[in-house]
Amino acid sequence: MTLLRTPLYPVYAEFGAKTVEFGGWDMPVQFASGINAEHEAVRQRVGLFDVSHMGEFEVTGPDAQGFLQHLITNDASKLEPGMAMYSPLTNDEGGCVDDLLVYCFADDHYWTVVNAGNIAKDFAWMQPHVGTYNVTLINRSEDIALLALQGPNAESLLQPLTDTALADIRFYRFAQGQVAGVNAVISRTGYTGEDGFELYVDAEQAVGLWHSLVAAGEAYGLVPCGLGARDTLRLEARLPLYGHEITDSISPLEGGLSPFVKLEASDFPGRDVLAKQKADGVPRKVVGLQMTERGIPRAGYAVYDGDREVGFITSGTMSPTLHQAIGLALVATDVATVGNPLYVDIRGKRTACEIVKTPFYKRPKA
Repeated sequence: MTLLRTPLYPVYAEFGAKTVEFGGWDMPVQFASGINAEHEAVRQRVGLFDVSHMGEFEVTGPDAQGFLQHLITNDASKLEPGMAMYSPLTNDEGGCVDDLLVYCFADDHYWTVVNAGNIAKDFAWMQPHVGTYNVTLINRSEDIALLALQGPNAESLLQPLTDTALADIRFYRFAQGQVAGVNAVISRTGYTGEDGFELYVDAEQAVGLWHSLVAAGEAYGLVPCGLGARDTLRLEARLPLYGHEITDSISPLEGGLSPFVKLEASDFPGRDVLAKQKADGVPRKVVGLQMTERGIPRAGYAVYDGDREVGFITSGTMSPTLHQAIGLALVATDVATVGNPLYVDIRGKRTACEIVKTPFYKRPKA
């Protein structure tokens, strides 16, 4: 299998990247400093991620908003130019095709940003829904690179490189401007639990921008970061990962994403299934776990209530910030209560844990 490479692949060796396969891409799991150091840099200072493997679809035309409203579970009618929105994308059975971001540039111009491993699947799912809508749907993933600058020093580092007033870009907002002379869409959404920015640029400009950010970041303690730190950071913040907390067979309500499911907004695929789940109550829920005995919960490990198997771990790690083993698990609703003691089967041993409130970590208020 030939792995795909992002436009930033040429810089990996320079910064000591160790790469792994991820969603069909050859991506850095870590750079020279290592996962824990990269995690700590984002929590305390600033980190730079290559997330150019993510996909971007452009939706244009008079019916652009109506088309998206028909597909996503969130309410696209609330979007105004300069706003972004998170939403699940559901199938007819109420499971998740993906979770994505929608960017509104104008009433007739939107982007959807989708997960790397789902680019082909998502486009194939969305294309037939164009139907009678007066829209054009284009996959622009190969044209666009995406760099994520995350951490408390992100704004201080980035502001001298752009004339765009970064303080005016609120959470889930974006602006168009230049960064280090490169045309960019500058957004503030994040996937780490920290403040930060995403920079969407022409793929050919990505390497030059990376070097500009690294050079400017020397004064701010910037560290290049890989997918390993991205995963531990998002897990501490209880942010879902597609294929783990939500899948084709795990609904957004089961995955804890009910705030992003607006049943009254439109007749999106799977709406009736989710309406029934909401009315009857979901049979299982994603909950946070903290180990009370030594052991690290890993995805796929079975979870027990006494001798009864009640679910499985969807994500787990040793939290670099909390220095405790934590995880997310999809468990039967009747045991999904904070404080409930459960057990994780770790290599054949039932290891004690308890259900805890999430997120595991919240960044300090400014």
